[in-house]
Amino acid sequence: MDTPASPADPLTPWLTRVSVGTRHLRSPAPSPADLLRMTEAALRAPDHAGLVPFRFAAVRGGARERLGALFERVALAQGKAPEQALRDRARATDPPLLVAVIARIDAGHPLATVHEQWIALGGALSNFLTAAHAMGYGGKMLSGSKVRAEAVMSAFCRPGESLVGWMVLGTPQGQGRPKFHKPRADAVLTDWMAPGDTPGQ
Repeated sequence: MDTPASPADPLTPWLTRVSVGTRHLRSPAPSPADLLRMTEAALRAPDHAGLVPFRFAAVRGGARERLGALFERVALAQGKAPEQALRDRARATDPPLLVAVIARIDAGHPLATVHEQWIALGGALSNFLTAAHAMGYGGKMLSGSKVRAEAVMSAFCRPGESLVGWMVLGTPQGQGRPKFHKPRADAVLTDWMAPGDTPGQ
């Protein structure tokens, strides 16, 4: 049976974090010092061979307007209607802060497989967002077709990198609720049994 979090529970940040979308985020956004703390938490994720197969790029202040203009141009080039292109622009300008998540996967590494490197990136992303929640902020990860647009990728990525998406971050308004129903913990965690074993052995 799941155990509800309590204020004294050290797992409270993990047990209470939910994704918070842009319309529920307001200023203040995390400060540069806050972002460094979140990044320190991200660097504690499991990472075979210590490759750090990711990096982050903060988009704040006037940079949000420049990214919004890029989103609008890409949307129009993709054939979207002007009103949709303006909505794409707002995806950069409405959040108090965006943090791009960029993958640096070494497909030929002799120790860490590609899937292990992606797992490390996912763990870092989870740690980052949980740290933000623990510090009183809210946010979520966003992606979409813009991630694969050449103009957007080239604006963020160095050779050999790929753009995963963006975290939107700010101060949450109200109490967030989980978007998806998740199973009970005891439905996810079970005991392994070797072939031929019987329950209770």
